[in-house]
Amino acid sequence: MNIQRIGIVGCGLMGAGIAQSAVEAGFEVRVKEVDEALLAKGLGRIQSAWERAVTKGKLTEAQRTDLTQRLHGTLAFATLADCDLVIEAVPERLDLKLQTLAELDKALGPLALLCSNTSSLSIAQLSAALAPTRLPRLAGLHFFNPVPMMPLVEIVRTLATAEETLAALKAFVVRLGKTAVLAPDAPGFVVNRLLVPYLLDAVRCAEQRLATVEDLDAAMKLGCGHPMGPLHLSDFIGLDTMVNVADVFFEAFGEPRFKAPSLLRQLVAAGRLGRKSGSGFYRWEGEKRMEPMPL
Repeated sequence: MNIQRIGIVGCGLMGAGIAQSAVEAGFEVRVKEVDEALLAKGLGRIQSAWERAVTKGKLTEAQRTDLTQRLHGTLAFATLADCDLVIEAVPERLDLKLQTLAELDKALGPLALLCSNTSSLSIAQLSAALAPTRLPRLAGLHFFNPVPMMPLVEIVRTLATAEETLAALKAFVVRLGKTAVLAPDAPGFVVNRLLVPYLLDAVRCAEQRLATVEDLDAAMKLGCGHPMGPLHLSDFIGLDTMVNVADVFFEAFGEPRFKAPSLLRQLVAAGRLGRKSGSGFYRWEGEKRMEPMPL
């Protein structure tokens, strides 16, 4: 299958990042959001990235104009009808994803590939929203944040996913300049199955005052060679996302290591969601991490 037109549902951090990467790889991209404000915010995030690239001499004005002409925003599922591949990137809520996939199944052509960017839900569980004829063209396509910089994509197949679908998705990932790994259709796939318990343990260490937030991050960054510490990374991911993923994992596996710590829930209840809200374990000014916040 020759993929040329890409549809993306959701223009938050992940959706905007996927859209930016796809446009830069030469695809025509249509991004859907639920209202004009969210759409403008997401598209503005992409344009800001291209403006910074122009300022740094990494893009010319002509190149930025070409990119902009291949990026389109919409509020209607029908606008995605002739896309070859559509990627769902809405928030990590089962009800919302099922509703979104059902709308896409009705709107898309019969040969379109449909993927979810879920980081924790089973693709087979999501397939309940689709007609049986769509299942061979359904898979997971899990990107990592920030999408333009992260070189990995997990391709998640179900028992019904066709080999032709996998081949087309592998070619798509390669064209994006990224590396694909095949992951099992189990909550968390490969990366998050290993990463999430580590991050939750770091939150427990902060909760138990094993060390300060800064020292916990410094210990893992300098002692283990990680590019950033676990609490810094949790802020980057979003503490509300962390809670949602932990809840899915705990329900699926029932193991204490997957349960969201009380501190994590308290921070989310207080509106401290991490970088996206300006505060979490740290205070944030835009994308810049500042001093630790009191716990």
